[in-house]
Amino acid sequence: MCKMPVCHRIILLLWLLHGSSVCADITDGNAEHLKREHSLIKPYQGVGSSSSSQWDFSGSTLVTSQYVRLTPDERSMQGSIWNTVPCYQKDWEMHVQFKIHGSGKKNLHGDGFAVWYTKERLHQGPVFGNQDHFVGLAIFVDTFRNDLQGMDRSFPYISAMVNNGSLPYDHGKDGRSTELGGCSVEIRNKDHDTYLAVRYSKGRLTIMVDVDDRNDWKECIDIGGVRLPTGYYFGASAATGDLSDNHDILSMKMYQLMVEHTPEEDNQDWTKIEPSVSLLKSPKDNIDDPTGNFRSTPLTGWKVFLLLLCALLGIVVCAVVGAVVFQKRQERNKRFY
Repeated sequence: MCKMPVCHRIILLLWLLHGSSVCADITDGNAEHLKREHSLIKPYQGVGSSSSSQWDFSGSTLVTSQYVRLTPDERSMQGSIWNTVPCYQKDWEMHVQFKIHGSGKKNLHGDGFAVWYTKERLHQGPVFGNQDHFVGLAIFVDTFRNDLQGMDRSFPYISAMVNNGSLPYDHGKDGRSTELGGCSVEIRNKDHDTYLAVRYSKGRLTIMVDVDDRNDWKECIDIGGVRLPTGYYFGASAATGDLSDNHDILSMKMYQLMVEHTPEEDNQDWTKIEPSVSLLKSPKDNIDDPTGNFRSTPLTGWKVFLLLLCALLGIVVCAVVGAVVFQKRQERNKRFY
């Protein structure tokens, strides 16, 4: 039979393996791999409209020496900031330090901001200050609930969307029909730094957050089968409506990931890839789906851990039952001697 201390050790080992696999997915911010041409760092000297600038901004965006404010705490504002240099790295990771704060009390603030990796840039629109029907990847940090029927999640809420230009973002449903996954986070009016990390490597998209002042990344989204091309632009945008907030970007640091690819992958023209999620139905097919659900819920690290735990408990139960049956057979056999 399995003794309890042994079981505890096995469970602890599974927990440590789970935690280490999550933490290993995020770079430690090695300065050698920092790509400055795709990074926005204080005091933001490369920001402007000149031909040599690496970042450009529009709308209500205000650039200071300490932060880039996409929107002030005022109604009906839109602002964005965009990298002017297209990214040709196949595997990358973007760390965003941000701050959302304002005078609005609970549930009386909005709307949020987005981090983009898209084909086009500097096109204002209704999706957190950027155009709808975009082509590429978007990470939404949504601070206001529009869908009053969707009470199964709390806000602020972070979600991801991959689009080839065929899909609209449904604000009325908080983007549910096109999201790849998401998580709820408390990020407003924090006295400490708050971070978002977006990693894309070998077809896998991972979103992590560090918002509790513990210097500890927590997984929000982890999904495979994502195809993104090279040659797109990084950016960030924000919008306010009847409710408002200050949406500040303090830094955006992009790191190149050292990943080996097969000869076939290296010889492929990555600029010709269409944004898609290959393990799921194509976004184009989603137009004909009245439910709008073209993705299944991603198998996150917690779910993997729970599955492993259930499997372990099943093995322990089988071992106990087997031992009891074996002992009874032994006792029955002794009666015939």
